[in-house]
Amino acid sequence: MEVVHERCAGIDIGKKFAVVTIRLAGSGRRKVEVITRRYEAMTPSVLALREDLIAAGVTGVVMESTGQYWKPFYYALEGAGFDLVLGNAREIRNMPGRKSDVSDSRWLAELGAHGLVRPSFVPEPAVRQLRDLTRDRTALLRLRAKVLTRIQEVLEDAGIKLTSVASDINGVSSRAILNAMIAGERDPVTLAGLARGRLKAKHETLVEALAGRLEQVHTFRLEQLLAEADHLQVTADRYTEAIDAALGPYRPFRDLICTIPGVSTIVADVITAETGADMSQFPTPKQLCSWAGVTPGSNESAGVVRQGRTGHGNKHLKGVLGIAAMSLSRNRNTYLAARHHRIAARRGRMRALVATQHKILETIWHMATTNTPYHDLGGDYFLRPDPARATRRALAQLHHLGYDITLTPTAS
Repeated sequence: MEVVHERCAGIDIGKKFAVVTIRLAGSGRRKVEVITRRYEAMTPSVLALREDLIAAGVTGVVMESTGQYWKPFYYALEGAGFDLVLGNAREIRNMPGRKSDVSDSRWLAELGAHGLVRPSFVPEPAVRQLRDLTRDRTALLRLRAKVLTRIQEVLEDAGIKLTSVASDINGVSSRAILNAMIAGERDPVTLAGLARGRLKAKHETLVEALAGRLEQVHTFRLEQLLAEADHLQVTADRYTEAIDAALGPYRPFRDLICTIPGVSTIVADVITAETGADMSQFPTPKQLCSWAGVTPGSNESAGVVRQGRTGHGNKHLKGVLGIAAMSLSRNRNTYLAARHHRIAARRGRMRALVATQHKILETIWHMATTNTPYHDLGGDYFLRPDPARATRRALAQLHHLGYDITLTPTAS
């Protein structure tokens, strides 16, 4: 097997220390020589490792992506002239029964010497900082969503069915009602009178929903949970300001993909941070979708093709693509929405969501590669090629339901 790096290092990383094996390829009949050392995970020791690798003439370094522990080593070795490869743990697993720190580091060095490790995508420092900000904001918003769920649980415990009438527990009407409850108001009619907008039309239903047994402990819990939700929202807003300032040269990419239906500013921020706004890392849209985990895997044996599940992929990117797909599924006025409902009718809702995630990411790749804004094909895209066929299909469905229909063309 061809040797790519005659001097290659494999690093098995742990929380407190790393085991490093330097593989030195011999010439002629000379055997391969390996040198194994242990380095602490503290910054001075990591810098000493870098100097030792440079002194040994190492050209390739392979390490495993172990939690967050790989970052100090990768960042210290970055820019030192090594062919630095961060490998996926699932792809570089050692032989069963031979698991130890030393054997793992030697295995990594052996794989790296022959170029058998596929490198993971590690973006530039500015993108990594943007990633940290967007991931922190996502975590805050998820915590806030959990707090709002706790508020709903408190109301259910008190026999108050506010969420059965109001769609948003944190909307203007709902907050006015909750604040009045905390202030001591118990009359359902008075509470229902605080409704605003479209909720005012549901006054009678709202009066029935607000008739419960609200006690002192319920109002105390509501007050604390609402304060926590507000605090999390304020913190998330500060992160949004920091993200907006950190976008810098990536802002045109973010603004470009915001033209896609269903892709909000928050979703676009995460897509920008996770992909690095650089499609050159992914030669084809299929590779980008596979990296994100929105492409079905292959599962074929003995000529039988079975259904393949999607891979793990980038969970942060996959999550916001799911949000965009869910947003699209609530309407039928765009091409992506029409495509989603068309697939859902044949393959089911969950497969349609994955297919929509795939299509959104594929669209982003083409838009970024050609620097072209999104152009929607229209919600009637699948009806335009053969309107007569669509008409026959609709008539057949209505006839199956027991209706006789007479069609009258509308005036153009």
